[in-house]
Amino acid sequence: MCFDLDSSPPIPVIRGAAVSHRELTLQAADGNVFAAFAAAPEEPASVGVVILPDVRGLYRFYEELALRFAERGYLAVAFDFFGRTAGASKRGDDFEYRPHVEQTSTETVQADVAACIAYLRGRGADEIFTVGFCFGGRQSWLAAAEQDGLAGAVGFYGRPTEPAGRAAELTAPILALQAGADQNITAEDNAAFERALEAAGVEHELVTYEGAPHSFFDRKQEDYAAASEDAWARVLAFLASHS
Repeated sequence: MCFDLDSSPPIPVIRGAAVSHRELTLQAADGNVFAAFAAAPEEPASVGVVILPDVRGLYRFYEELALRFAERGYLAVAFDFFGRTAGASKRGDDFEYRPHVEQTSTETVQADVAACIAYLRGRGADEIFTVGFCFGGRQSWLAAAEQDGLAGAVGFYGRPTEPAGRAAELTAPILALQAGADQNITAEDNAAFERALEAAGVEHELVTYEGAPHSFFDRKQEDYAAASEDAWARVLAFLASHS
């Protein structure tokens, strides 16, 4: 899991912002019913964000992240990966997520992403971005190959090997925000991803935060506050420049 269960996104709350939110279930084309959390600004929004969590699936960190996007004028929906194997109900802090991660596939995750995109489009969003973390970061980049008409794909410390191998299929701009001190994703992994994107002519930006660990985007990690602030600014700039 990327974050402690009591972690929160390192993003300032906009006090007084008029947003609505709700828990919901969505259904993918294969019939899977899965949990999601949606947040929306009071004013109509034409840009939507699909949030792909880390390996634990949907929990409070990502619900709060959806609220932070809504405060800034975006429709947002965060969703859970494990409807097929764990159901769509709320789970406790002791949830054993690893066996469920092992039963996912790119096909099943992307079917759920497609359902989230349909949800956002049905509420007025005509430009859709994906934003993912760790396991969800890789799947966010893969959405640029799997989802039609995606405006852009953002990944925080995702493993780039599979997206690099499919670089020629990526049809949306890519933003990769990587951790320089990640124990499992090397500088060469990131360099290979960037080379693949360049060779395929994919618009991209890959930023490595030197000395930052995997899951640095966590406001409890005060030592990496500057990296988190920069990463969030880059996400907002990416959304603004591609919508």
